[in-house]
Amino acid sequence: MKEQYDVVIVGSGLGGLVSAIILAKEGYSVCVLEKNNQYGGNLQTFVRDKTIFDTGIHYIGGLSEGQNLYKYFKYLGIMDQLNLKKLDENGFDMISFEDDQNEYPHAQGYENFVKQLEYFFPEEKENLEEYCTKLRTICDSFPLYNLKWEGKYDNAILELNAKEIIDNSTQNDKLKAVLAGTNFLYAGIDKSPFYVHALSVNSYIQSSWRCINGGSQITKQLLKQLKKNGGEFYKYKEVTRFNVENNKVTAVEMKDGTQVFATRFISNIDPKITLKLVGEEHFRKAFFSRIQSLEGVISAFSLYLVFKPETFKYINHNHYHFKKSSEVWNAHDYDENSWPKAFMASMNASKKQEEWAEGMTFITYMKYDDVAPWMNTFNTTAEENDRGESYEEFKTRKTAKFLNEIELKFPGIKDCIRSIHTSTPLSYRDYIGGHNGNMYGYVKDSSNPMKTLIPSKTKLDNLYLTGQSINMHGVLGVTIGAVVTCSEILGKEYLVTKINQASE
Repeated sequence: MKEQYDVVIVGSGLGGLVSAIILAKEGYSVCVLEKNNQYGGNLQTFVRDKTIFDTGIHYIGGLSEGQNLYKYFKYLGIMDQLNLKKLDENGFDMISFEDDQNEYPHAQGYENFVKQLEYFFPEEKENLEEYCTKLRTICDSFPLYNLKWEGKYDNAILELNAKEIIDNSTQNDKLKAVLAGTNFLYAGIDKSPFYVHALSVNSYIQSSWRCINGGSQITKQLLKQLKKNGGEFYKYKEVTRFNVENNKVTAVEMKDGTQVFATRFISNIDPKITLKLVGEEHFRKAFFSRIQSLEGVISAFSLYLVFKPETFKYINHNHYHFKKSSEVWNAHDYDENSWPKAFMASMNASKKQEEWAEGMTFITYMKYDDVAPWMNTFNTTAEENDRGESYEEFKTRKTAKFLNEIELKFPGIKDCIRSIHTSTPLSYRDYIGGHNGNMYGYVKDSSNPMKTLIPSKTKLDNLYLTGQSINMHGVLGVTIGAVVTCSEILGKEYLVTKINQASE
């Protein structure tokens, strides 16, 4: 590692890597620092029993030729290297409820989306078309979502409430639940804004894909491009402090005692942590307090099942399953008895075979408070520790309960299992670095959209922020967020023009 760079980026999540490539392509000397063993943040994968599992990326939207993420990935130089499998066109997501035999599809392509749901709700065609129009109208009003540098969205858009708009789209309660049924994608609650819903589901309706052998291939290709453009990256480099002089960051210090200097710094770690590492005194009191008081999105408890060979059929869609259709917006609000109220299920796609599944991931909500007794323990590959016997007992108890719910939805699945692996909010906290293991940054509130707005340029002259807590989460949201961050350095018109030219 050199002593001085043009840009030092702290954290190698998607936002950090995309920012690094954009700037390296423009001739800046760039260095990315990662504290863990694996690069990529939410793109990380892990292997259990020779089966690859994703921590965060279960499927991706908008990757068909000409679509928005396709264009961004083309510009980054990674699109043609990705190993992808298209999900079922007539139902990439299935929404189901314990007291209803039907599985309700979300299909790819807006006409098809309406057509597949119309089969179950014949009277609702007009309402469905109107709902789809609303989704697209909202998405069209975000310039960078459509690779336009001009234009500004109207703040009134940020105040539209997802639950209200969906509830007003139809009188049919079941259809309301079906349209809201994938709100796990943004941990939807009654104050979630409609734009978050629209931006999340729209790109999947455009096209939906699984990464064959996991999402870490995206990291691999990004690192390859970064290297190709002269960028550098180092792991096991935990930043413990940003040094500031005259309203400028001069260097970052690392846990191993080394420091590195740069002209500009981009933080791709949690904003709460960033501000603390920089020092409270360098920010306006009101700003510092506002960021520290932000409410993190809920965390998750996940089960990773490895199947015995040729026992469980591969399913080319995802499942969103709820105990009750009336609880679609409050599945996060549970007690010991009612947990889990809902789960998302997603399969691993592998090159090896189509017919049989190797593994499957089940995710449900879990509050950080549930693991509070062990919050002072810390465990990663870089720093292995044991959280203790009581923690293992807790996981065993939760696993058994969760599996019983899964068995009700997928009868016979228990007999197919070779091994079970778990992650809790502590795993997400330690490996991915979100505050209290939050899934998607901070809770956005349609009644107070400005409260969670974090600008990518800080008050310090040369410190920028990027990642899922700034702007939007998700592969597309974070990629666009990195473009926003780099636009502060390169200029928006210049950068967006370059991105568009790359896929012409």
